[in-house]
Amino acid sequence: MSQQSIQIDPLDSPHPVPWGWVLATLNASSSSNLSGTYCYRSQSLISPGQDYAAYSRIQMQVEPEYFRSHVTSVLFLENLRTGDLQAITPASPLADNPFLNTGGDLEGRISMVIPVSWSESGDRLLAREFESFFGSDIASDYAVIVNQPRNRVNTVAPTKIDYTNAILLGWSHCQPELVLFRAGMMGDENWQQWRVDTTGQTILAKGDRPVTYGQVSNSVWTGPQMQPQ
Repeated sequence: MSQQSIQIDPLDSPHPVPWGWVLATLNASSSSNLSGTYCYRSQSLISPGQDYAAYSRIQMQVEPEYFRSHVTSVLFLENLRTGDLQAITPASPLADNPFLNTGGDLEGRISMVIPVSWSESGDRLLAREFESFFGSDIASDYAVIVNQPRNRVNTVAPTKIDYTNAILLGWSHCQPELVLFRAGMMGDENWQQWRVDTTGQTILAKGDRPVTYGQVSNSVWTGPQMQPQ
């Protein structure tokens, strides 16, 4: 993964999506005025007990008119002991399985999911779902919470508050079963922190701080991948 990919994020998130790769891919394709499909695999996040690995595969369809391009992704959960692999698609507005869905309704949308943290015990996974549109200032995060023992996936964001952008920070230090967001209005410097539960209930979280667990692992598969045929 390049230093540019690590540092650049549309929302200046502490858990950046590979935005540098998106921009570089757009620039390279626009210079040749060609369309194409490109893939990127995130780093793996290993659970505290070393039992599971989480990673995502991001797929980008580039069109000559960049605002018609689209980015979609899938989160994968791998059992390192059995080799079983589970694909997870967030239930946020723009998320969909890029390997099953094609068509005009995808034009312009950006939907990238990446693993952020395991719970301290390793039974829950937290992922960041970043959503936006090419050529717009619309951009915000959702939290994807995978509860392994209950085989349940919840996709949440702050509710019943006024904001244009929300940034997922991690688990709440004060209430570890909740997730922590920073949210506010574009142009306003005074954004606040909020705790959000699996139902979307949102509580002001002054003085709280985010925590994350898990070990980041790179492999030969991490980063841009060869263009699929």
